[in-house]
Amino acid sequence: MELKLRALATLNYVDIIAKEGSIRRAAEVLNITSTALNRRILSLEEELGYPVFERTASGVRLNTAGELLVNFTRKQNSDFDRMKSQMADLAGVRRGHITISATPEVLRSLLPRQIAIYRKQHPGVTFSIKRQYRQDAETSLIDHVSDIAMTFEPVQSNQFKVMAAIPQQLHIVMSVDHPLASKDQIRLRDCIGHPIVLPTPENGIRQLVDASLLASPLPIAVIGETDSIDFLHAYLKEEMALSFEIPIGMTDTTSLIARPIDPRDVRSGTLHIGQLRDRVLSVAAAKFLEQMMHNLERDYPDPANQTTV
Repeated sequence: MELKLRALATLNYVDIIAKEGSIRRAAEVLNITSTALNRRILSLEEELGYPVFERTASGVRLNTAGELLVNFTRKQNSDFDRMKSQMADLAGVRRGHITISATPEVLRSLLPRQIAIYRKQHPGVTFSIKRQYRQDAETSLIDHVSDIAMTFEPVQSNQFKVMAAIPQQLHIVMSVDHPLASKDQIRLRDCIGHPIVLPTPENGIRQLVDASLLASPLPIAVIGETDSIDFLHAYLKEEMALSFEIPIGMTDTTSLIARPIDPRDVRSGTLHIGQLRDRVLSVAAAKFLEQMMHNLERDYPDPANQTTV
């Protein structure tokens, strides 16, 4: 079956409707009437010979045929972006768009720095950055929503091709005036009696801490949890509290300090950087990934601290 050109132009509409969960909301995003959009979808379904949505009182959702169609659409868009990037390279001008899903640990320092370095050489390349935890980041690769994913702690999908794996020892972060700031290394038992703010449960750092406390329970005083690093850093200065971070997520500051946790108490975690297995990235995305790997080799020269696949 060969789709007509008009039907091909409608495929992206299906994707937007799926994301919005409503033809009306999707029409607002597309700046067209919901009636016109509904006609386009009905026409596409007639052309395909299958419905692609289940229509409910609260909106619409993809059926199995629709999921196949959206996956096809995203792959086509990805291939088209890759072709445009390759054509731009033929002209000697690198252009393109790169979408990255990343856990909060890399959003504060590592990723902004790497993007800035890249755009100094290739100002025609643009970026979309999505803050996502492990499972959502991996799913975004599988769905062709993101080109690159950066996640802390275990990779759960065999479709995630790990390009770099960077061990990270957990640190306690605190105000420079905190009583524990004078220590070179901290045991978890040192934290007893001090208020602690934890990352939320989906965070890889939190999972390492929880696993350690499950194995060796300690009466630590958890007074809150947050997925906002900005809030976390601000609060540590207000109540002389403690929290946990990894070196690659830390930024220079005059008011906070970090000390490594004794590895006997909490094991190191791993930052994974990768792409969808068997996917050919656009030139722009592939070169950006190559730059990050090169810079990480420079920053982590010990072979034991850097693994590439």
